[in-house]
Amino acid sequence: MAFQLPKLKYDYKALEPYIDEMTMDIHYNKHHGAYTNNLNNAIAGTSIEALPIEEILREVSKHSPAIRNNGGGFFNHNLFWEIMSPNGGGKPNGELLKGIEKFFGSFDEFKEKFSNAAATRFGSGWAWLVWTGKDLQVFSSPNQDNPLMDVSEVKGTPILGLDVWEHAYYLKYQNRRPEYIQNFWNVIDWKAVEEKYLVATGK
Repeated sequence: MAFQLPKLKYDYKALEPYIDEMTMDIHYNKHHGAYTNNLNNAIAGTSIEALPIEEILREVSKHSPAIRNNGGGFFNHNLFWEIMSPNGGGKPNGELLKGIEKFFGSFDEFKEKFSNAAATRFGSGWAWLVWTGKDLQVFSSPNQDNPLMDVSEVKGTPILGLDVWEHAYYLKYQNRRPEYIQNFWNVIDWKAVEEKYLVATGK
C-alpha cells in the first residue's frame, strides 16, 4: 500500500502563536505532501515497495537519492507532527526526565544542547534527541536525513525532532531561527515523546 499523509491530531491554527496557520497548511499539505508523493513514485514497482518506512531507511545507502531524500522527508515530518500539541510545553517527567537527567545532567542542560544543535545546523536539516541503544544523544543532520539511516553520523531511534528547514518557519520568523527554536519548546508534547522513549528503550 502506498504511503499516505498522516491525519493531524490538531488543526492548522492550533499551534499559534508559535507556529502560524499558513505555515502549518503549506508545510503539511505542500512539503510533506510532496515528500509522500515523491517517495511513492520512487519505490513504485521495486522490491521495497511493501516495506515499512523504517526498514527502508535503515538500509537507505542501498537506494537512490530520491528514496533517501523523500523517505526521510516522509518519516521526519510524521514524527514532527506527532511530538507537538496545542497543550504542549513545560518539561517532561517520568522515565524520560530520568533519562534526560542521567545523560545530560539536567533538563536545562539538555534544552540548551538541543537548541544549539538546531541553531548551528548550517543550511537545511533537523535537530534530534536519539536513543542509540545505550544512551540519549543530541545531534543535527543535514537535509532530510535522520538517525534511523545507515548513513547517519549518530544511529538510533529518534524520539524528538525539530525541523530547521526554512519552510518550517520563514513566513513567521524570516531569518530568526533562534526565536523559532525557542518557541518550539512551548508546543512539545512531552507525553508523546516519552511514549517513543519507552518503546525505544523497552521500559
